[in-house]
Order: sequence, then C-alpha cells, then structure tokens
Amino acid sequence: MQHLISASELHKQLNNPDLIILDGTIPKVVGTNTPSEKRRIKGARFFDIKKAFSDQGSAFPNTLPTASRFENACRALGIRKNSTLVVYDDLGIYSSARVWWMLRTMGHSDITVLDGGLPAWEKEGFETEPAVDRVYGLGDFEATLNQEAVKSFEYIQTNILDEEALVIDARSADRFHSRVPEPRADLRGGNIEGSINIPYSDLLENGKFKPKEQLQALFKPLISEKRPLVFSCGSGITACVVALASESFLANNKAIYDGSWTEYALRTNQGK
Repeated sequence: MQHLISASELHKQLNNPDLIILDGTIPKVVGTNTPSEKRRIKGARFFDIKKAFSDQGSAFPNTLPTASRFENACRALGIRKNSTLVVYDDLGIYSSARVWWMLRTMGHSDITVLDGGLPAWEKEGFETEPAVDRVYGLGDFEATLNQEAVKSFEYIQTNILDEEALVIDARSADRFHSRVPEPRADLRGGNIEGSINIPYSDLLENGKFKPKEQLQALFKPLISEKRPLVFSCGSGITACVVALASESFLANNKAIYDGSWTEYALRTNQGK
C-alpha cells in the first residue's frame, strides 16, 4: 500500500535531513502508565491529537481545529513545507491514520504511516528513547484546508435524502447493529440511515494491515460504487483507518464525517 512504510524501510531513511517522525499515540488514561514506561522512536515528536490538534471548543471529541491553529501547532513541532513525515502510534494502526488524514486534509501530501507502529519498530530491535517534551525550531508549515475532505452533520442529514455519497461506518458490527452499548454512556446505539459497515478491525492483523490481497477482497464489493465515500466511526479516529486502507483500492472521492456517530447520535436525539 502506497501510504504505508515498514519499520525496516523507515530505519533506512533515518539520515534523511527532511524526515520527521511523528508519534500520534493517544495517551492512555492517567494511571495506566508511568513516565518511565512511555517510550518513543528515537527522535520522534509527539503529535498531540487530543489537545493541540483538536478543536478544544467543540462539544465532540477529536474534531479538526481551524487551519490557523493546525498550522501553528505543526510549526511548533518544527514541521516544514518540505518535510517528509512518517507517523506511527503505539497500537500498530490506530490513531496514526487520523494524523495521516489530518495532514493530507491540511495540504501536506508527503506523509506515510508506519505499518505496525511502535510494536513493529521494537520487534525489529530499532532504537527507542523515553518520551519527553522538547522544544523545536519553528517550522514554516502552511495549512490549506481541503473543505471537501470534511463532512458536517448537515451534509449527512441531507445525504440521507439525496444519497449523493455512500457513508461507511468503521465501528464494530455489534455497535453498528446496536447489539452492544456504545462506550460513551450518553450515546444511543444505531447507525446512520443508508450507511454500510466495514469494521476497521477487519482490516488489521496483529497491529498491521492485512496482506493486499485480503484487503482487496474486503473492498471488492465497492469497486463498482461511483459515489463519493464518507467514512464515519465513533469519534473520527478509526474512520481514518478504513479511509487509509481504501486509498489503494478505491478511486472515489473520499471524506471523513468528523463528528461521526458521537455527533450524529447526540444531535438526532435532541432533534437538531
């Protein structure tokens, strides 16, 4: 898959002066890790999805910040317009896909995801270091938001009627079909009318994407689909995993419903 890089391939690029490795891990709940247990790929910079790279004024988690806020946060990490970016997370393939999507949506195309993430890097015996905060020289990154890559609640409501796009839900089948409660206590179960379900976990095996042939088989039913694709999940994270996997197989225009099921369920409950 063209948007992925293996641990060995990344290791060969460590001397590239334009390379910046981003740790897109979402920190665990306080108390599950001590500082000494948290490690990063040597030289990696922490891409803080929850704080620096989310709209802190939003009622919904993980939503995209403004282009200016995104730009400033990238510059603070030393990211430049010509930077070659590789992003990973500590689960293998999870939040790193969200970082990939955000940077592409803000206009930076030179970004790949480390397949297998930190576990794959450590399995190869490559160097890590304790995770510590650092200050970097200011980058010159420029953010230009691709508005077509982000869909709103209003778009989703309209789409239910006109079926302009196909909505793909990355949550588990049990959540999609309301067989289990939502993790967030105040959310009802269900799905967006007209959406289909491709659980992100079905694309993965041992923290990596499944072989190309297996992924191709999973996306084969959509080969004839001509409509744009809109990916959704619980809060905009795993939708990006399915979007990332689909890049190698589906040429459709693609977008993320940024508020995802959290926004949709809450706002339809309130009748807004």
